Amino acid sequence: MLDQTAIDALRHETVGDQGHFCDGKSVASKSGETLDVISPIDGKRFANLAAGTPEDMDEAVASARRAFEDGRWSKAAPSHRKKVLLRLADLIERDALKLAVLGIRDNGTEINMAYKAEALSAAATFRYYAEAIDKVYGQIAPTAENVLGLVHHAPVGVVGAIVPWNFPLMIGAWKIAPALAAGNSLVLKPAESASLSLLKVAELASEAGLPDGVFNVVTGAGAVVGEALALSMEVDVLVFTGSGATGRRLLNYAAASNLKRCYLELGGKSPNIVFSDAPDLAQAAKVSAAGIFRNSGQVCVAGSRLLVQEDILDDFVAEICLHAEAFRVGDPLDLNTQIGAVHSLPQLEADLQFVVTAESEGAERRTGGSRILQETGGYYMQPTVMTNVKPTDTIAQQEVFGPVLAVTAFQDEADAIRIANSTQYGLAAGVWTANLSRAHRMISEIRSGVIHVNTYGGSDLTVPLGGVKQSGNGHDKSLHALDKYVDMKTAWIQL
Repeated sequence: MLDQTAIDALRHETVGDQGHFCDGKSVASKSGETLDVISPIDGKRFANLAAGTPEDMDEAVASARRAFEDGRWSKAAPSHRKKVLLRLADLIERDALKLAVLGIRDNGTEINMAYKAEALSAAATFRYYAEAIDKVYGQIAPTAENVLGLVHHAPVGVVGAIVPWNFPLMIGAWKIAPALAAGNSLVLKPAESASLSLLKVAELASEAGLPDGVFNVVTGAGAVVGEALALSMEVDVLVFTGSGATGRRLLNYAAASNLKRCYLELGGKSPNIVFSDAPDLAQAAKVSAAGIFRNSGQVCVAGSRLLVQEDILDDFVAEICLHAEAFRVGDPLDLNTQIGAVHSLPQLEADLQFVVTAESEGAERRTGGSRILQETGGYYMQPTVMTNVKPTDTIAQQEVFGPVLAVTAFQDEADAIRIANSTQYGLAAGVWTANLSRAHRMISEIRSGVIHVNTYGGSDLTVPLGGVKQSGNGHDKSLHALDKYVDMKTAWIQL
């Protein structure tokens, strides 16, 4: 059980200046420059990051390449790799509260969510892929009796990973763990505004016995070190979670360099569809509210579009508003807080502007929509419900990434499908209905990588997460994630 006294002690720990993690040690940026780390809790600086340069990134990639080529990890026995990653999982779990608090000071996620979804989730992810190392086999082809056809799974080499500021530890683990499990070396570029917990995990990996150079972290601006990573001729695969605009640039960089494979998990504008025959409308309202307002709406799969059948619209929206108004918004390191801070001042200002734009396009603000707790210096926003939203409105088409729910009415199943599929995105969706046949039809017709039925969120590591359309092309989680980090190598042997 989490203890408030322990949390409060950690919230005041001195963090100090942070270097890159390269070749098994912390190193300063070659430029000597640093970036301020500003906490969304109170708007104050509490640490510095190394402001990376292209030369810093080149050095980290070279370190990863050396480590891969000499086989210190890539040629290690699967049983050894398994033991190291299991030790890393144990160390992450040992330091789970410290990692969670450090990350919250960085990005504002509420403690009750961050402890489970960040630190404990990351530990579970490393365990999952560690256990998979000696259980995923190659194949023997069905050939003629005088031929042996083998399909080997070989590590790709050097993996470049770029992860976002929301859930950096969870999403980072989704990429780091399978890449390392497959025998690759890795260079990680975390978001410049949420790097601290991942730097600490790199140190823990070294403590767990991961050889120097296998896992490197370079901090700094995406336009500088992220670009250098994507343009590197020595990176074999690039994985990314973030915005569509950045994803497009990374594809261009991959084409301009060595045609590295590029896997993108991009944004979403996920429809959460409630039919009047939902088995429990009260539960649907409660879960739907959490599905958009948790972590201040800063979740890639957030159910940010609520589609409600016309005959239950008024009552259901009223219930959603009650939940929105009941959430306790505030200090994310307070155990009584249910919704923490918006990640940064620019993000908060963008969220508020979406509300203004929605009203100018005819939507009605039913609750919320304002900045609160400004006296703390932090970045907090009321959970916001906008109704009378047309499918073509800005708030229904663009990813807000804030605590803002867009409500649209629909008439029937065909109307719900049409509206659900009317955006460029296809990451997640939800369907609430007691009609099993309808549920299967909706699963079939909605263009989305993840479909929740009579729930929203909560899927575990056993199933993949990925999107369609402009929500990306790669999948994290499950054994399918390993596919990104291996090359299939065919051996055709004449007997």
